[in-house]
Amino acid sequence: MQQTNEKKITISDVAEALGVSKTTVSRAISGKGRIGKETRERVLTYIEEHNYKPNVLAKGLAQLKTYNIGVMLPEDYTVVDLPFFQACLIGIEETAISMDYDILLTMSRGRDCAQLVRMIENHKVDGVILMRTFTDDVHVEYLMSQKIPFVTIGSSNYPGVVQVDNDHRSACRELISILLMKRMRRIGLIGGVETHVVTQSRLQGYIDAHEQAGVLVDHDIIHVNVEKEIMIERAVEKLLAEHVDGIVCMDDAVCIHVLNKLRREKISIPEQIKVASFYDSSILESNIPSITSLSFNARELGTAACKILMGLIDGSEAELQTLLGYEVILKDSTK
Repeated sequence: MQQTNEKKITISDVAEALGVSKTTVSRAISGKGRIGKETRERVLTYIEEHNYKPNVLAKGLAQLKTYNIGVMLPEDYTVVDLPFFQACLIGIEETAISMDYDILLTMSRGRDCAQLVRMIENHKVDGVILMRTFTDDVHVEYLMSQKIPFVTIGSSNYPGVVQVDNDHRSACRELISILLMKRMRRIGLIGGVETHVVTQSRLQGYIDAHEQAGVLVDHDIIHVNVEKEIMIERAVEKLLAEHVDGIVCMDDAVCIHVLNKLRREKISIPEQIKVASFYDSSILESNIPSITSLSFNARELGTAACKILMGLIDGSEAELQTLLGYEVILKDSTK
C-alpha cells in the first residue's frame, strides 16, 4: 500500500513559518480580533498555498464555538411519526455537515428539562433545534432564559421565538373548504393532543373553512385529545351515530385506526363515508382506496430550521416565523 509522506501542518507551523504568534494565526482564520490587514492576508495566503485546514476543535477554540448543535426529539413519537422526524433530521444533518457542524441528539420527556439543561450548562452546543412545540413549553422557557440561539420546528405561542413550520392552518382550511364544496356539510374531526401547537393550528383551519363557507361548526363532531386505539374507535362510533358525511383525521396515526374500524364495521369508503388526513406519510401509501391528504416536505423543514439557526449562531437576525408550503392531494377516499 502506497504511503504518503506529506505532513499535515499545524497552527504552530504556520505561526513559526511567518514569524507571528499562534494567536495572530487564529485571529486571521476566525476573522475576529485585532490584526492588521497585511498580516491577515499573509497568513491566509500561506495557509492556502500549503493546504492548511484547521481542525474543528482548533477552529472552535479560536472562535469560542463548539461546532455542535443540539436537536431535541420528543420521546413520545409514534411509529407513524418516525418518517417525518427522519426526513427532518436528514435536512438538518445535510445542512449542518455543509457548515462543519455536528449534531447532538437528545430526547424530551414531557416537562423534564434535565437533558437539555445538562447540554447547555456543559457548553456542548452553540444552538438548539426543538422538533416539537407545546402550548406550555418548559424547553422554550429554559432556552429563552439562557439566551442561547434556538429554533423550533413547529409554531410557538411564545413571543420572540424563531420558528419554522408548515402552514398547517392554511393547509387544513383549504382541504376542509374543498370537502365543503363537495357538499359535505357534516365533517367529523378526530385526533390531536391540544397541548401540541400543531393541533391548535389544524383545528383553527377546520373552523376557518366552516366560517368562510357559512357552515355552522358542530362541536359535537369534533373529537380532540383522542390518541389511543380504543378512544379513536369510540369516536368513530359516535360520528357514525351522528350521520357525518366524512371523517377527517388529524394525522395518519389516527387515520390508520379509523380505516381499520370502518373495515370491521363493513362501511365502504367513499360510497358510505369519506375519509381524509391532515398529514400524508408513507404509512398509507398502499391503502385501498387511496387517502386524500395534505403533503408537507419534512426534509425542507429541517433544512430551513438548520440554516436559520446557523445564522442566529453567527449573530444574524431572523424572521420570527417562517412558514413553508403544502399540497392538497385529492384521492379516491373523498370522491
